[in-house]
Amino acid sequence: MNVLSLFDGISCGQVALKNAGIKVDNFYASEIDKYTIKITQNQHPNTNQLGDIQDWRDWDLPPIDLIMGGSPCQGFSFAGKQLNFEDSRSKLFFDFVDIVKHYKPKYFLLENVKMKKEYQNVITNLLGVEPILINSALVSAQNRNRLYWTNIPNISQPNDEGIMLKDILVSGSVDRYKSHCLDANYFKGGNLKSYFQKHRRQLVFEAKNGKNVTINMEDIYSPKTFYETRTEFGKQERKRLSKLKGRDTTPRDKKCKHYITQPHNKANCIVTVDSFLNWVIDEDYYCRKLTPVECERLQTLPDNYTEGVSNTQRYKALGNGWTVDVATHIFKNMEV
Repeated sequence: MNVLSLFDGISCGQVALKNAGIKVDNFYASEIDKYTIKITQNQHPNTNQLGDIQDWRDWDLPPIDLIMGGSPCQGFSFAGKQLNFEDSRSKLFFDFVDIVKHYKPKYFLLENVKMKKEYQNVITNLLGVEPILINSALVSAQNRNRLYWTNIPNISQPNDEGIMLKDILVSGSVDRYKSHCLDANYFKGGNLKSYFQKHRRQLVFEAKNGKNVTINMEDIYSPKTFYETRTEFGKQERKRLSKLKGRDTTPRDKKCKHYITQPHNKANCIVTVDSFLNWVIDEDYYCRKLTPVECERLQTLPDNYTEGVSNTQRYKALGNGWTVDVATHIFKNMEV
């Protein structure tokens, strides 16, 4: 089977094909980011890198059986500026369409974010298939709603595997069941408080002594101080905290909800910040961001799949990637 992966990133689709038991004879990848290419080549050294998708007319490829890709979504995302097809990155979708028409593969798969119906309809009309909306929460610890346009037949919703955020942690505890959607901005958190208040990303409670002790912030803060901006506990809060040491409580974080998120059933969608990793709240406990390995687990990738580049680049690459087990679920319906 010959596969062409457009906007290949860290080649999550290649992992999914292997997980689905599909033998690939030649894997061609179009990608321009040097860091994601390095990750891909570290993991899949036989990948044929083609470079910029805009140069596709210069490619000389054999017949292709599967074309897949997740075109840049910045112009479509509800979290972005909604520039739709006028965004220079999202316009690359039309190259995807042209390549599919040129190679006429047996199968194609396009992944993208939830978007306005009018944008969705443009994609649907050009590809000739209706998308299916799948939330990665069914197969991972992450809430990640994505649209999948494909001519692979009989695609249904995956079974709910019941994976929770606590199940993918290296250490520590969390105040929610699932992560919010991982995106490509988790590395930016220069001001931890304002970043997590704005983006509602998850942090992890962890004990420095290695014990998996969680903190009930409602037992520490009075209602008046829930929304105060501070990075250290005052004397009264420390006194309340000292009474909690050794207690395994359910965290219902009122203050840190502004830094973390409101309670959810899944983790936030993966993002890419690597500064301000720890927010120390006293000598025994601190809040931290998800580690790169934990983010890999959110995307159902093997541990340390993205190692070999900086944490900043790992977070970015993971935020832009696919949830592997969703793609695996889709690929299992191919007849090869």
